[in-house]
Amino acid sequence: MPNLDALQLLRRKGIVGLRLFNLFFTAIMLFAVAVLVHGQGGSPPRSDAFTPVGRWKTVDDVTGKINSVVDIWEENGKLYGKIDRLTDPDPNDPDPRCVRCSGDLKDRRLVGLRIVWDLTKDGGQWTGGEILDPDSGKIYRCSMTVKDGGKKLRVRGFIGFSLLGRTEYWLRDE
Repeated sequence: MPNLDALQLLRRKGIVGLRLFNLFFTAIMLFAVAVLVHGQGGSPPRSDAFTPVGRWKTVDDVTGKINSVVDIWEENGKLYGKIDRLTDPDPNDPDPRCVRCSGDLKDRRLVGLRIVWDLTKDGGQWTGGEILDPDSGKIYRCSMTVKDGGKKLRVRGFIGFSLLGRTEYWLRDE
């Protein structure tokens, strides 16, 4: 018959070992959940970083000034975008409208106005859609490419060929 003190000692070691195992297992599980929720190494998840989907600060290609924040979303494999807010609205015009636009877009409020539509993924860029310049009221063909690890969006508006147009670089709104 084993010594009672030796049996108690074995049980205690087993309990301590089990407690250490449970603590280690819990720490590993918490780490795994944190990685899944926040992405690896604190960087944005890969799916967000390499897609135009999200909020972007529009930067004027001439002045370098941030004009608005545009919300871009994907719907049925196509990209769409609307003006979410103006960054420096004119105090004399509290409800600016697209006065130079034509057709159904004429005199629509700028905030909430859809300015990007029907872009489809083509390799590393999005093409085939159109973009509205609310300042001129003109609609251009459009292509978009995510740059700098998802921090910038190259937006190219053009007539006919991509060579005849202009490019803006929008900044991801974090």
